[in-house]
Amino acid sequence: MKLFQSIFGGSETRGRYPESLIEQAMERAVDGTDPRLRLLPGYRKRLRQPVIQAIDHVVALVDAIPAPLPAGAGRHGDEPLLKAVFSSAGDMLETLGRDAALRSFLASAEGRGAEQVTALLLAERVERSILGMDLIGDQVHRDVPQVTVSFAGHRLLDPSATEAESRRQWKRRAFDHLLTLALTRIAETRVERADLKRQHDLLRRKLTALEHGGWSFEPAEDAHPDPAALQVELDKLTAQLNALGADQDVLRVHLQLVAELLGEAPSQIWAEPVGLWLDAMNIQRAADDPSARLVQLWELHNARGRRAVMLALSITPGDLPIREDLVTAAQRYL
Repeated sequence: MKLFQSIFGGSETRGRYPESLIEQAMERAVDGTDPRLRLLPGYRKRLRQPVIQAIDHVVALVDAIPAPLPAGAGRHGDEPLLKAVFSSAGDMLETLGRDAALRSFLASAEGRGAEQVTALLLAERVERSILGMDLIGDQVHRDVPQVTVSFAGHRLLDPSATEAESRRQWKRRAFDHLLTLALTRIAETRVERADLKRQHDLLRRKLTALEHGGWSFEPAEDAHPDPAALQVELDKLTAQLNALGADQDVLRVHLQLVAELLGEAPSQIWAEPVGLWLDAMNIQRAADDPSARLVQLWELHNARGRRAVMLALSITPGDLPIREDLVTAAQRYL
């Protein structure tokens, strides 16, 4: 079982895919949810069309993400999106520089020495109603109702040396995210059987393992598990699932849930445009306010109620602040 096997070659055209991609995606759907589905006759025939529909959707979703914005210090002041999402050029570079995914990539053989890095930034949009000061006419008024917009939880996904490779990884991530949603739906299904509790617990554990391994758009925990160790854990869980035996009714329900969710991909994960008129302090203004600038965002949503603004960035590692080695810093005080 190769759950970390790459799919998507970066050159997919909606509706025209090599058979190898469809085959890999079907097997990934089974491995990522309930491998015992292979015991059902005709499982591949049942999954084929929903898998193609899911591929159609994730390819269109990722291809629609605008070209990466150069995230350099000199661009912050001129780019409304960067000004909205980061409070200053210094804050932007510091936030990017301490991102765990980017640091890990830059320390890898592929990323070491890279002159440019493409990554997808996700951040949570937060709107707060406040009472602030405002200039109305030529007079300053206090306690004026205002709505401020801020962004939190900045994190980078799938840094790569090329935009094409990053987009391939974003497609893989979007497809895998559909599988985590399918696995959630399976885990929540109530089927009255004596061994349901054990199956439910095993699937829940597997869901947690997948999420910790970066199979979703959720923030990763500080401790990043080693993929090889996670692979061992997933193989153990698969063996336990196989040891339970295959109840045909339960498996048919699981297959139906996976097929339905993949076929409903557009309603499971999608992006919506968000237009905001903001002033220099990220306070919402009327469109005709001379202090306002239009900020056009893309916001990613899933069927579980999660949402995050997404922004493709092109990062120059040489612009990032140098992070001092803590051991070296501590030795100066010894």
